[in-house]
Amino acid sequence: MKFGIIEILTLLGSLGVFLYGMKLMSEALQKVAGQKMRSILAAMTSNRVFGVFTGFFITAVIQSSSATTVMIVSFVNAGLLSLTESVGVIMGANIGTTVTAWIISILGFKVHMSSVAIPLIGIAFPFLFSKHTKRKYIGELIIGFSLLFIGLGYLKHAVPDIKNSPEILEFLKAYTSMGYFSLLIFLFVGTLLTVVIQSSSATMALTLVLAANGVISFEMAAAMVLGENIGTTITANLAALVANVSAKRAARAHLIFNVFGVVWILAVFYPVIKSINWFMTSEGGATNSPLTSAAAIPIALSIFHTVFNISNVLIMLWFVPFIVKVVEKLVPDKDTDEEYRLRYINTGMLSTSEMSILQAKNEITVYGERATKMFGYVKELYLVEKDKKATKLFDKILKYEDILDRMEVEIADYITKISESELSELGSLRVKAMFELIDDIESIGDTCINLSKAIMRKREGKIKFPEDIDKNILIMFEYLDEALEVMNKNLSGEYADIDVDIAYKVEQKINEYRNLLRKDHLTNIKEKKYKYKAGVIYNELFSTSEKLGDYVINTAESIRDCKINKNPHGGI
Repeated sequence: MKFGIIEILTLLGSLGVFLYGMKLMSEALQKVAGQKMRSILAAMTSNRVFGVFTGFFITAVIQSSSATTVMIVSFVNAGLLSLTESVGVIMGANIGTTVTAWIISILGFKVHMSSVAIPLIGIAFPFLFSKHTKRKYIGELIIGFSLLFIGLGYLKHAVPDIKNSPEILEFLKAYTSMGYFSLLIFLFVGTLLTVVIQSSSATMALTLVLAANGVISFEMAAAMVLGENIGTTITANLAALVANVSAKRAARAHLIFNVFGVVWILAVFYPVIKSINWFMTSEGGATNSPLTSAAAIPIALSIFHTVFNISNVLIMLWFVPFIVKVVEKLVPDKDTDEEYRLRYINTGMLSTSEMSILQAKNEITVYGERATKMFGYVKELYLVEKDKKATKLFDKILKYEDILDRMEVEIADYITKISESELSELGSLRVKAMFELIDDIESIGDTCINLSKAIMRKREGKIKFPEDIDKNILIMFEYLDEALEVMNKNLSGEYADIDVDIAYKVEQKINEYRNLLRKDHLTNIKEKKYKYKAGVIYNELFSTSEKLGDYVINTAESIRDCKINKNPHGGI
């Protein structure tokens, strides 16, 4: 059999169809169940065992350990999961990846799914034109599932036929009889393939097909599977190079967990292989031996993959605190310019718009927190006595204004990219709300600048307020603190759970107090309680404060608008 450029392209094309099917299926599952997946992760406790089951369940359902890892890192950064808890979920995600191998082994080799795939696409195709969002995603899910097995079918035929072309094995023979060195070679091949293809599931499928066609032995296929486990962590670590400390630590924990597992399994590799062979032959006789029958390898390989990952979790689960300490040493928190850059939007668009919206939401939460911090400096500026310290504080407020302006542009650019992709009705509402949110938060920063400028004019003009006037401004600031606290709670929580009434009550307090101060101010002017210039600055301070309150309530209204369900068939 000649294996030239056309055959290589056919092999790559088959792998491409498989990968596209896996991607389409994974994205559709995330669209259908993404909200529930996040709710499950958000409800995580410090129970490591529960964390493992959570990671397993989510990865098994959405068929993407990468998507699970993204959510884990996101919640670690948001403070909803500690690093210790995240390690448990990552361990569970590793077990979840074994489900893919079982699906391919049972349906891809035992059942001729490729013959059923085309009729399935015929059933699902009309769903794509449905106005019912969830039905459309189910159609995408079925088509993705079908394409996956069509790709696998082509892949099986694209791999060289060893029976008719035994010469193809000649170049492999030199690398299969070197004992542990051979294992290391195929382990490296598995690692490299996973890094290149960017999908451990696709590499697993390729390994299963190669083994089932007799191209590689059971032992070498098992070594490739171990390499795939390392390869998937390298991909995560490369992605974390431009991410923050928490992302780097979670990626390093994943790497340590998998590398340690590969080291100990290599130490007992051949006894484990013999045990699996014994189990297979005791169940189905000599014909079921993966050492002599290529047809038995897919199931045996799935058993090996599952046994390895479950055993690794059972061993490493006791060492989670130690792993956390190690990654904290490896990735120290240098406490550098975290304030001056984005925390989440630093690795580009994620695999689905659903996940990208979550990433943008988390960044907007940080945006709100930084605007709140800026207002804290405004309060400090009002109370500070020394001019030198006041100048430093004012410079810091100006710097924060630059930070907020830059963040607004970068977040807006990212949301614009999301809006250009296919979005559900809920996704469109969220994106619209996010544009409004960043605009309102940026306006909060502008208002803080106006307040600080008024305070500096008061200081430069040597203007002293009567004690009761000072007290009035500080009470207004306390109300604004309360409003900003509610805003941050709404930004960090689930948009669907927002209680707008609380925000309105605080806003009402601010408005009523502003009206009271305005009335008293007019009286004070008539009674000449303070000079005209002092009165102008006083009026500017409480009026500008009320405007800040308006922008805060606008954020609540923007979130409320994306909560409205305009689709009678689906929920938010």
